[in-house]
Amino acid sequence: MTATTTAATTLGGHEPPHTHHGMPASSSAAGPAPKRIIIAYGFWLFLLSDIVMFSAFFATFAVLGKATAGGPTGAELFDARNVAVETALLLFSSFSCGMMSLAMDARHRGTFYLGAAITFILGLGFLVLEMREFADMVAQGATADRSAFLSGFFTLVGCHGAHVAVGLLWLVVMVAQVADKGWRATVLHRLMCFSLFWHALDIIWVALFTIVYLMGAR
Repeated sequence: MTATTTAATTLGGHEPPHTHHGMPASSSAAGPAPKRIIIAYGFWLFLLSDIVMFSAFFATFAVLGKATAGGPTGAELFDARNVAVETALLLFSSFSCGMMSLAMDARHRGTFYLGAAITFILGLGFLVLEMREFADMVAQGATADRSAFLSGFFTLVGCHGAHVAVGLLWLVVMVAQVADKGWRATVLHRLMCFSLFWHALDIIWVALFTIVYLMGAR
């Protein structure tokens, strides 16, 4: 028995816990975290980094919103009716995405496919209207290099539109996986991540609609 063990026995009346490779048993490593925990952690980091990126774009637009360099302003370019339809399509797609998630929880494939189809159609409609808006602006000479205001606008709104396009592609892949693999745990987890991503895009659009189209059109 070592001197340390003897001292511990003398003071506490018992020996210290056995060690494993020099580490006390109570602090031994439990092994790597489960894969689903690592993936969930990484996905939340991705969402937070996306929010930070959009926050920077919002701040940039807020600074450059009046820097039109004598070019067209938001009040002259924005079509309130078109933007209202875009907003309605994206918000309703969030509702259909929620119904899709409920169908997923109930393991009801028919309702799931219906909710996914409605979400895709509404999201695609949003993208079509947004691309038409961009085309109309370019036809009027309001390109991204015309002014700082337009550079900030195309960067912010275009980045959100690119995210929506990626989300639609992701949705198609997930529907294919459900059809092929069924309700596996990995598929369910990916669907949950998609739902969070899509709802985050809706929240960002509400902020974009308010700051860019409502406040920027004044």
